[in-house]
Parts: sequence; structure tokens; C-alpha cells
Amino acid sequence: MQALLNTIRDAVIPDDAQRLFHGRGGMHADCAQWSLDVYPPVWVLTSFKHMSDAALDTVDVALRERWARQNVATDLCWVYQCRESGFAETRLIAGQVPDPHIVTESGLRYMVHVLKGQNHGLFLDMAAGRTWVRQWAAGNPHGNVLNLFAYTCAFSVAAKAGGAGQVINIDMSGGAIGVGQQNHHLNEQADGVAFLAHDIFKSWGKLKRGAPYDLIIVDPPSYQKGSFIATKDYAKLIRRLPDLLANDANVLLCLNAPELDVAFLMAQVAENAPALQWVERVANPEVFADVSPDRALKVLVYRMQPGIETAG
Repeated sequence: MQALLNTIRDAVIPDDAQRLFHGRGGMHADCAQWSLDVYPPVWVLTSFKHMSDAALDTVDVALRERWARQNVATDLCWVYQCRESGFAETRLIAGQVPDPHIVTESGLRYMVHVLKGQNHGLFLDMAAGRTWVRQWAAGNPHGNVLNLFAYTCAFSVAAKAGGAGQVINIDMSGGAIGVGQQNHHLNEQADGVAFLAHDIFKSWGKLKRGAPYDLIIVDPPSYQKGSFIATKDYAKLIRRLPDLLANDANVLLCLNAPELDVAFLMAQVAENAPALQWVERVANPEVFADVSPDRALKVLVYRMQPGIETAG
């Protein structure tokens, strides 16, 4: 635990939501079970193994000492979440979480919910992906964007901030899409944004009517029964993409499954959509460094090449 405690002791408390400690990357001895995030003003400690009360007390003391040195009038607020297989809990250890809880990232505002569920509304490991989308939109003003598996529409917010003309968000969770609508409202992005609370695999006709797209963002869950299983469904999805893309359009393919490497995703593209040509892998934020890059989040950029026959 010492590396985690050292991070708390030395932390420069950020204004933006971000990860401070990433034990799962294997870069810190005996700390693989922990991650520490800040969704200002709330600290969130996630453990993938059950923690004893004594261990939680040790973290509590470290956070209180660090907070005291911050010399602010507000009280410390921190949340503990356990994600051990077969046992999960979320517990408010100290303070009070704002309601609504709105955080920032690169000048944009997002609504989060750190006390409900395992996904807090903004995936911090995807920060570099959102930066890439925003920069792409700035270089392709008025571009037409399709955001698949949109969740709370963070990619869409970044695209509109960069200058995208139209963004269509689709996700089968109506609740997540509702938060996405609030996120656009928070950023005063009322025009050129559409929301579809539908199953993607049953909505190709609707999506095709909005084509061609200049950018398609694909950020599915790696395994979600009844929704998406990467080993089975990614190929079916990739096969559909060329029919929706403009010439020279880009695709951002994302995969957050430690057991599936970069070669898996690249093989799916090569077999099912040869018209898509690899461009680059977007580097993850430094704090998410991993001893095995293949285990880490994979964000790959492809470009649609005209004149290349697609898979049948």
C-alpha cells in the first residue's frame, strides 16, 4: 500500500477530474488492487479486493493529512468502492458528495455520480481519446460524427467543442443518454446534436439515413451480456462501418479488455473492413501506464480509403 499512500501524500490536487494512482497497471509493487481518482471535490478509492477496516483507516488518515495541508475551508469528501468478484459495495467514508456533481475536463463540464454503480459517468482513461476527437473536429469543421455506444455522450461534447457540425449519439441505455443530454446542456451545445436510445444492432437503417459520416466513434463495453461481447460482436460491427463512412473519413476504435490485445482488434479490421487503413494508436494518459501495453486501453485510429473493396 505504500505507493498509494505516497501518492496521496504528494498529490497536487487537480481542478479537473482525473486519475491520480493506477495500481492495476502493475507499475507499483503490491498495489495492483487499487486506483485513486479525483472527481473534484471528491476522492474515489477503488479496490478490486475487499479492504479491512484497518486498511481503510490508514487511507483515511493519509487523505485527511493531505487535505489539511490543502488549507481550504471545505471538508474532505471521499468514497470507497469495492469491486471484488462476488462482492461489491460503494461507501461514503467522509464528507458530502455534491448534488448535482459536476466536474470539468479541459474546460468542458460533465455530470458524474460516484455513489451509484461502478461507472461514474466519465471514463477518465479515455481523456486522451476525447482530446483527439476535439482536435479532429477543430481540423474538420462542420464534420458529421456518429458516436456509437455513446453512454453519457462525453465524446460528443468534445466533438461539438471542437467544431463538429452534427453528432448523432446512440446507446441502448435511455438513462445514460439522458445524462448525455444534460452534459450537452451544461456546455451550451443545443444545436446539431441528436440522441437515439436504441440497440445499435437493430438501428442500422436509422444510422444509414444520417450517413455519410466523417468520423465514427466506437467505444463499446468489452463484455456486457445482452448488449455487446467483443469477441463475438466487434467483427459484426466493423463489417458495417464502411457503408456509413465518407471517403477519407476516420474511425476511432476503442477496446478496454485486458485479455484482448491490439492484434485482436487490428485483425478484426483487416478481415472485415480492409478499406479501413490503420493510422495510429492514441496514447493513454501517462498515469494509466501499464507494464503490458496490450492489457491497457486500446484506442486506434483508422481512415477510410476510397477504391478498396470492402469485406462481403
